Amino acid sequence: MPNQKILYITTEMYPYQEDTNMAAVVNKMALKMHNEGNDVRVFMPRFGQISERKFQLHEVIRLSGMNIIINDLDQPLIIKVASLPGERLQVYFIDNEEYFKRKQYYFDDEGRPFDDNDERAIFFARGVIETIKKLNWVPDVIHLNGWMASFVPIYLKTYYESDTYFKDAKIVLSLYNEKDAALDQNIAAKLKFDNISDLKALDNPSVKTFVADSMNYVDVVVKGDEFLDEDLDKAFNETATVKSEYLDINSINQLY
Repeated sequence: MPNQKILYITTEMYPYQEDTNMAAVVNKMALKMHNEGNDVRVFMPRFGQISERKFQLHEVIRLSGMNIIINDLDQPLIIKVASLPGERLQVYFIDNEEYFKRKQYYFDDEGRPFDDNDERAIFFARGVIETIKKLNWVPDVIHLNGWMASFVPIYLKTYYESDTYFKDAKIVLSLYNEKDAALDQNIAAKLKFDNISDLKALDNPSVKTFVADSMNYVDVVVKGDEFLDEDLDKAFNETATVKSEYLDINSINQLY
């Protein structure tokens, strides 16, 4: 259905990331919906590997300048924007020097997960939500891709529960086989600061447990990878949320 406002929240998108299924799928989904006459916007982290010069990112001063408070610490939110190369499709980048300047995504050079991956996910989720509100652009559909994006519905249905801004948005979650990693055990205290406490994932905080929990806060769950690993597939099969098997790009709009 054309003339919808569709928000893609993702951690990967081609050409900013290459050689992953998620990056390719998000690129194709967003372009397909854009070319079919929908108002499409994409939000993603401004990871350090993304070249601002190559992709012509520039800061949006009117959207930047907010602070996101995480665990009683103010973190400045910087918003950058670019057009997808060769297309008239805007991509917004959530940036913060403390969280996203580093040249790796989630693991250091020795393969250890970063200690602050939990805070980075919280900052990303809240940064997207606050920026969308500041844009005064109300999405009809929110499509989530990548484990950091899974924090968005958790926040929308808890911390922002009384906020009617997103109340009519349909939330779709795509599942991908991402490398699992433990998250800081102190994440419970950080989320409690935002009045979030009733999460099963807090018993064993990790990338996968938070993705599994987020399935309970969305309207539709779909397989982003055709074949999911055992733990993710089990969570997919057990969720009571409406779900869909893998859909090729030509069929993706039936989710909306």
